[in-house]
Amino acid sequence: MEWLTAPFEVAFVQRALWGGVLVSAICALAGTWVVLRGMAFLGDAMSHGLLPGVALAALFGGNLLVGAVASALVMTAGVTALGRAPRLSQDTGIGLLFVGMLSLGVIIVSRSQSFAVDLTGFLFGDVLAVREQDLVLLAVALLAALVVSVLGHRAFLALAFDPRKARTLGLRPRLAHAVLLGLVGLAIVASFHIVGTLLVLGLLIAPPAAALPWVRGVRGVMVVAALLGAAATFGGLLLSWHLSTAAGATVSALAVSLFFLSHVASGLRHRRRARPVPAPATAPAVTPAPVLPAQPTEEIPRRSS
Repeated sequence: MEWLTAPFEVAFVQRALWGGVLVSAICALAGTWVVLRGMAFLGDAMSHGLLPGVALAALFGGNLLVGAVASALVMTAGVTALGRAPRLSQDTGIGLLFVGMLSLGVIIVSRSQSFAVDLTGFLFGDVLAVREQDLVLLAVALLAALVVSVLGHRAFLALAFDPRKARTLGLRPRLAHAVLLGLVGLAIVASFHIVGTLLVLGLLIAPPAAALPWVRGVRGVMVVAALLGAAATFGGLLLSWHLSTAAGATVSALAVSLFFLSHVASGLRHRRRARPVPAPATAPAVTPAPVLPAQPTEEIPRRSS
């Protein structure tokens, strides 16, 4: 069992594991709503939209986290404002902000001659460089995400499945949408140092999507997603240590692999349940009942909630 425990006897790998576990919990809280509302494109756009703030912070010797937070706030405000435009679809607004922020970031990067290393860390993360102060910041971010998730759960739930009902119940869906965007931004800012902006969707989307076939309630999806993210972090760090691969990319790839394994297992389970059971040989013949015309019904599609 030495191959299993040896990597985690090293201090920086221990910090990387704790950092990954905290990020997995934050991403589970935000990523569940991203999956339920089909906001994957928004998550991708927000992760790349961090580049201008991070580039400015690196260019002027500031804190990269502060720059990422500033960009996340700009993206959140921009998406919220453009979402209210009557003749502009939300996807169009997100796409325009995505391209605009990414272009601005590349322009800022082009002004610096020594940004290559920082840009690589921004794009692909450096989980093995997590420091103790980073763990404190991640713990604070997790606490903030928990508070937002608990206070906004009812509004987020109504917003995810029936925005019109949310408005009828007086839950202020526009405000709830803006707060939810802030929660997603918080998860992305907390995660980009671990797995980078190109791979952050691996922890944000894959664990909740892997949990959906097995759990009915939203809270259950969040708990299972956090556990799957932690498992991906542990396994990714272990594989990275023994195979000498990039740690952040290995964690993200393992999280996506768990998603595919989950859905394959779920498909096999449903196929086994749907298999017809042969009738006993001694069963008496039964006259089939006449088929009556179906009555029109109005059903709400079943969704994980």
